[in-house]
Amino acid sequence: MTGPGRAVRVRAARPEEWPAIGELTARVYRTGGFAPAGHPYLATLRDAAARAGVGELLLAEDESGRLLGSATLVIGTAPFADPAAGPDGATLRMLVVDPAGRRAGVGAALVRDCIDRARRRGARVIWLSTEPEMHAARRLYQRLGFARTPEHDWTPIPGVRLLTYALRLDPAPRSADYSTRAIRSPS
Repeated sequence: MTGPGRAVRVRAARPEEWPAIGELTARVYRTGGFAPAGHPYLATLRDAAARAGVGELLLAEDESGRLLGSATLVIGTAPFADPAAGPDGATLRMLVVDPAGRRAGVGAALVRDCIDRARRRGARVIWLSTEPEMHAARRLYQRLGFARTPEHDWTPIPGVRLLTYALRLDPAPRSADYSTRAIRSPS
């Protein structure tokens, strides 16, 4: 995938890259106002190794190998899975893009890669939860075919309301064409 002036590659993160991904994740959430300095969730955001231990920790990089973003894909009901995912679902978690990589297709490349990986692993639906204030992320998810599933919205801790989205996955296509079909209420 290419953005203005740069190529973006998505791949599985290597263990030596996990600390940088954890710091990027915490920094993006902190500067975005989603986990202010001192917030206990920052420790979870920094712990990329924990996410890699239960799912696929992905990174996006430019042609020079510079870290531009990251996402986590969890299959089934493992830790970090969305409560609605179930055994045949997948969950997209902690999508982040470095501010320097925004508007270059980095977020879309990460989400599309997660969709493709979930489909290849046999997931029937990919779920995600997002905060109402994450406007750019919500626009991206909707543009890529995710549908709101308000009946699955949830509150992980008092004062934090998460909106859910889901995308039904067709069986793996013969080529990576990312064909998808939005759904209203997966069951």
